[in-house]
Amino acid sequence: MTLLSSNIFVRSMGIAAKFAAVGLLLLSALTGSAGEKNAGVSAGGKWVEFHAEDKMTAAQRVRFELPADNDQGEDSARIILYCTDGKLELADFRPNTKMAGPNRPSWWSGKPQMSVRVRVDQSHSNHNWNWVNGHFLAMDKDTARQLIGSRIFKIEFQTPEGAQIAEFSPLGLNLDRVKRACHLKPEKP
Repeated sequence: MTLLSSNIFVRSMGIAAKFAAVGLLLLSALTGSAGEKNAGVSAGGKWVEFHAEDKMTAAQRVRFELPADNDQGEDSARIILYCTDGKLELADFRPNTKMAGPNRPSWWSGKPQMSVRVRVDQSHSNHNWNWVNGHFLAMDKDTARQLIGSRIFKIEFQTPEGAQIAEFSPLGLNLDRVKRACHLKPEKP
C-alpha cells in the first residue's frame, strides 16, 4: 500500500463511520417498535419479510432476511435487503462473526472495502464491498439482483482465521413481493 493510498484509507475510516451510522439508523428504524409488532412473515423459501412504517414520515419500510444454510443459531450469517417506499436502500451481508479488516479503499469514494468471492449458481465473480466497521458488508445492487433469482448463493470472505464461506439457498423467494417492496427484478450473472 502506497503512502497516498494509506492516507486515503485512514481518512476514509471517518466516512465509514458515517456510513455505518446511516446503516445502523436504517436498521433501528426497521427493528423499532413498529418492527417488534410484526414478527415477520414468510416471503417464500427461507426468506422472511418484515414491515414497518415510519411514524413521522409514513414511509413504508420493508426488509427481507435470508439466513445462511450453515446455521449457527442466532449467530447465523444472513443477507438483509432494506427497502423504503418501493426502493432498495441497502443490501447487506452480515456474517455475524469477526471479519478481517478491510483490504482496500474504494477507488470512487475512498471507503474501506473487503474483496469477496461470490458464487451465483454456476457463476463465480470477485467483488469489493464496502466494509462497515466490521459489522457487515454493503453489497452492490447487481449482486442483490443476482441473489434473488438464484438457487445457490455463496460468499467467501476473510476472517482473522482465514477465508470462510457463507452458504445461502435463496430459491423460493416470492419475486412479486420483492418487486413491489424494492422495485428489484432478478438478473442472471
